[in-house]
Amino acid sequence: MPAFDFPQDLLDAQTALDEVQAEHDEFAQLLPWSAEPMAGWKSDKQLHSDYLSEKEDSPGYTPEQAERLAGYRARILELTTLVITHPYWATLSGPDRVQARTALKHVHDAAGPET
Repeated sequence: MPAFDFPQDLLDAQTALDEVQAEHDEFAQLLPWSAEPMAGWKSDKQLHSDYLSEKEDSPGYTPEQAERLAGYRARILELTTLVITHPYWATLSGPDRVQARTALKHVHDAAGPET
């Protein structure tokens, strides 16, 4: 894959997007399984399996949790829009543009630890 000379503001936007997405995902793991209060359930044993699926009652999201989640989603949308509409993409065409977009998503994967 060819190397691309990404502008610093595009790199910064992608880095911020990756960080906010990771924070969102970590926070979402802590949330109840349902945004609204909902009764739990337990299923019957499945044929050819000993698996019993069940969910505890969900208290739903608190107003603070819902607001924080909405904030993450708004920031992700803002950063995604910034990345995909950046003027740099107009300087590339065809397969180069596709390869560059892929490379941008992985630009920090191979980077070693900072000193």
